[in-house]
Amino acid sequence: MSFNLGFIGGGNMSTAIARGIIKNDNHPVSKIWVSGPRLHNLQHWKDWGANVTTNSGELVIQCDVVFIGVKPGVLSEAINDCLPTVTPSSKNVLFISMLAGTPIEQVHKVLKQLPIISNVIRILPNIPMTVGAGSCIYAIDNSITQEQCRLLENLLQGCGVVEKIPEKLMDSLGVLTGCGPAFIYIVIEALADGAVKEGVPRAMALRHAAQMVAGSGQMVLQSGKHPGLLKDEVCSPGGCTICGVTALENGKLRATMINAIEAAVEKTREMGKK
Repeated sequence: MSFNLGFIGGGNMSTAIARGIIKNDNHPVSKIWVSGPRLHNLQHWKDWGANVTTNSGELVIQCDVVFIGVKPGVLSEAINDCLPTVTPSSKNVLFISMLAGTPIEQVHKVLKQLPIISNVIRILPNIPMTVGAGSCIYAIDNSITQEQCRLLENLLQGCGVVEKIPEKLMDSLGVLTGCGPAFIYIVIEALADGAVKEGVPRAMALRHAAQMVAGSGQMVLQSGKHPGLLKDEVCSPGGCTICGVTALENGKLRATMINAIEAAVEKTREMGKK
């Protein structure tokens, strides 16, 4: 790929995507740029061989595809900072917005300040993209071409599952994929704690709890079976698994997980309004 790829904001999610791209050789690291307010926070990017700058306007001038990885509330400030540097031109930049709860139309309104042609794809990635096992959903408007969709999918193809969906589903599904890993990390930790309570060494318990969760996910994906059916297949009558499942039901695990998604979606929409 001959184009320059940029990241406005070098935080956790931008880092996760860049690591996945670099790890899978999906783009030359010498053609990756990142901008942020403090250079010392971008040192790991520099160590990879990427170009780092505190001037987001310089990044926009240099790059043809730009991920926007800032907090929703500072989008306008980030684009305003580009204005003194970006001069009028016929250049076309594809912006890929990672802003939670922020519709494509709203991003377009802010980008119109820039004296260049811009298109916007909205994505919601997740942290496991770092290890090539992530989930990234994206939505487009009528200005996006199939070629631009393929470009995005090619960039992220080694990072996990990439799927185009209607924008109306971005908040609810994005919370599942984006916030879900944190919820599952808590589950892994809790399951390991249960084993530790019964005398298993902690490192061993964590290792097998994590592998069990990874394997269970693969069973759902590869078997095509409903998770409820897979659960039933493990629960022998009067066995230890059904006793554990009963404890989970008594603890309202199912309702708690549903409520966690609902709470996160509500917060996402609140952030978008601000």
